[in-house]
Amino acid sequence: MKRFKCDVLVVGGGGAALRAAIAAREFDSECSVILVTKGKLGTTGTTANSCSDRMAFHATLPHTEPVGEDAWKYHADDIYRLGGRVSDYDLAVILAKRSCEAFEYLDSLGVPFVKKDGKAHQFVTDGSKYARACYTGPKTAIHIEEALVRRARELDIEVIENSMIVNLLVEDGKIAGAIGVDENDEILLFDTPAVVLGTGGGGEVFEHNVYPPGATGDGYALALRAGASLVNMEFIQIGLSSVKTKLACSGSLMRAVPRFVNDHGEEFLIKYFSEGTPWMEVHNVVFEKGASWPVSCEHASSQIDIAVFKEIMKGRRVYLDFSTNPQGFQFDQLKTENRQRYVQEVNNPIPDDQREISPLARLKEINPASIQWLKDNGIDLEKGEMIEIVPAAQHFQGGVKIREKGNTEVRGLFAAGECAGGQHGANRPGGNALLDCQVFGKIAGEEAVRYAKSVLPNKKAITYEMCNGLQKEELIFACNGVIGAAKTGNAVGKRIYACELKREIQKLMSRYVSIVRTYEGLSKAWQQLEELERCQVQRGDLSLMEYYEILNLLLVAKATVLACMQRRESRGPHLFFKSEDDLGPVPGNPDYEKYFVIIYKGNELVAEAQTPVRPDDNGR
Repeated sequence: MKRFKCDVLVVGGGGAALRAAIAAREFDSECSVILVTKGKLGTTGTTANSCSDRMAFHATLPHTEPVGEDAWKYHADDIYRLGGRVSDYDLAVILAKRSCEAFEYLDSLGVPFVKKDGKAHQFVTDGSKYARACYTGPKTAIHIEEALVRRARELDIEVIENSMIVNLLVEDGKIAGAIGVDENDEILLFDTPAVVLGTGGGGEVFEHNVYPPGATGDGYALALRAGASLVNMEFIQIGLSSVKTKLACSGSLMRAVPRFVNDHGEEFLIKYFSEGTPWMEVHNVVFEKGASWPVSCEHASSQIDIAVFKEIMKGRRVYLDFSTNPQGFQFDQLKTENRQRYVQEVNNPIPDDQREISPLARLKEINPASIQWLKDNGIDLEKGEMIEIVPAAQHFQGGVKIREKGNTEVRGLFAAGECAGGQHGANRPGGNALLDCQVFGKIAGEEAVRYAKSVLPNKKAITYEMCNGLQKEELIFACNGVIGAAKTGNAVGKRIYACELKREIQKLMSRYVSIVRTYEGLSKAWQQLEELERCQVQRGDLSLMEYYEILNLLLVAKATVLACMQRRESRGPHLFFKSEDDLGPVPGNPDYEKYFVIIYKGNELVAEAQTPVRPDDNGR
């Protein structure tokens, strides 16, 4: 067993974790900080691997409309309103007020934001009236990661790569340390009073996701087992993506209006719209899908996601076909505003009559680069190859419930970024995820130092009893009374290999917790997850890190399903149906303007409804 001692332990390697580690060291140069990441720093995690058309960093700057000292209020209101009023408004205020500071810090580190006349150029993203989205181009997140890695190395922050924290040690309701494993299956023991979780989301709980490998929701599981709570776990952004490349099929790919066909060659969308809906109305919805990629019940384009999901549930494969126009398509019959939007995106003008030829011709006109990108990644649209698509998980809106200091119910435990919850609700403005990492990453890092300094004089050393005799071949989560699969020595169910357990979890989540959710389906998922939790999970030939990841997925799946079962309405990406046979979800209900908190009570995972912090609670 390797032993480490530090003032602040940061878990994760993406934007939130790096910002927290940097903030801790900059706040107190004498503070000993250790960052533990599951891969090689700068190459793993969502921030280091995210790429899109113009990836946004959402910020209210001095020149951002409507300008003035109160401009942040519009930003905060957008976060809260777009979130469906099920988030904490005071956290939205913090994000908005500190967005300028976060941008300026990244700018000072050399992130190459696009500027005009010396000022950051900004554009409008989903859910915002004013242009706040700063960007470097498709690689905004990657450029941020690179800058933060450089700064972390300048500060000589200790980094332990290819390692994973698997349990937090808690005594008297406060952090006492942490236990980890490395790539060689060595046990790591950390003596620390403060931990910042920046572990990202749990995309691998779904079979299809656009996350990089390793997104297993470790922070959610760690927090729950330590006694903290999760919030808004039912709100997971899911969008139509390429099976082969994981590319989000949004923007110009939809505005070219391709055919949606199944593996029988059938154009099926019309079957999932109200009887008598004309094809051109469907085509307009497809066009508008380009601006609302994650499914959201507030957008008519959610009908596209529903149709694709239902076709797949019938055992069919679904494709985007750019070789031929969809049935009844005529470009000049698109809505005026849609045709105007199209013209604004033209990059390679072609004659009007050629625009009518095919979706491929239109894609060549508005985004020829996407055709080459797809070809480079194995899909040749010019040869008539189609893009197979599925609904894929992209972002967890909820997470470890935090308050203004990034703090949780467990003293000494902090969280930031996608791992944290409460700052966003059902939806979020485009670009606010990257902002969130930087704002609450800094807050959590600084507050972790403050807390550590206050308790270090009386900190007890970790004892063998606190570790509860952790052994190499079994998983015993000390002090937290975790039930089921985690107690491999005491389980009463059948034997199952961890890799098989992962497949079963993903199958359940993709079937019952994706686009179409019903209480009956969610109940089936819950029951089967409970059965899986009673199994004796065999490690097989997996490393300890891989083994722990899968056990974490089981707990993340349970927390997500339990949260979904509470919300019997539709809000944001949570589409709740009375029956799977229904064409559309049940509407939203004002009675559900609350959030659901998931926490352990004894050995039981329970859900509690709570009232979020409202705007009026802040004296507005």
